[in-house]
Amino acid sequence: MIPPGKPETGDDALITAARQGDGAAFARLFRRHADAVRTRITRLVGPVAERDDLVQKVFIAFHRGLPAYRGEARLSTYLHRIAVNTAYDHLRDRRRWAASEGPPDAEALAELVSPRLEDQVAARADLARLLALLDQLSPKKRIAFVLVAVEGCSLAEAAALIGAREDTVKQRALQARRDLLARLAAATGTPETPPVEGSS
Repeated sequence: MIPPGKPETGDDALITAARQGDGAAFARLFRRHADAVRTRITRLVGPVAERDDLVQKVFIAFHRGLPAYRGEARLSTYLHRIAVNTAYDHLRDRRRWAASEGPPDAEALAELVSPRLEDQVAARADLARLLALLDQLSPKKRIAFVLVAVEGCSLAEAAALIGAREDTVKQRALQARRDLLARLAAATGTPETPPVEGSS
């Protein structure tokens, strides 16, 4: 058992305690990593009502996998791999916004972008348009594009999270970019500017 009142206890010690049935240790792991997992889930699937349920699914999967977790990767990386898989499953089952959800609110939309990208967005309406376009992509293309183009992950980082080769991730991200540009051009009536092949 982890003694209370030790906020700097490392993940490894908490994982060891959680494996031994220490619920408080697992709760501390959840509190430490839940916000980051929720942010990634939000960026991958959008500000949907099910976000918190998806975060819970990530940690349920992590808890079930504790006996097999060997620590080859950092816990944050391991959790985000589960988050990517959970997001993929959700996107595969839900390709478009449910009519009952209505438009996402502006506060939730702000979570989708990094400060760097948000500075380049002229208005919240642009974010809503981006979400609508992202919903038209296949789950694999969407996840690759969000990880690389929105979050700024390197191809190696994105490949590790997705569980695919770097070339595969690059092609998915490029195809997603082409699709988004084509759909944006169609929606706005402006000519499409083809992306430069091989750009990241």
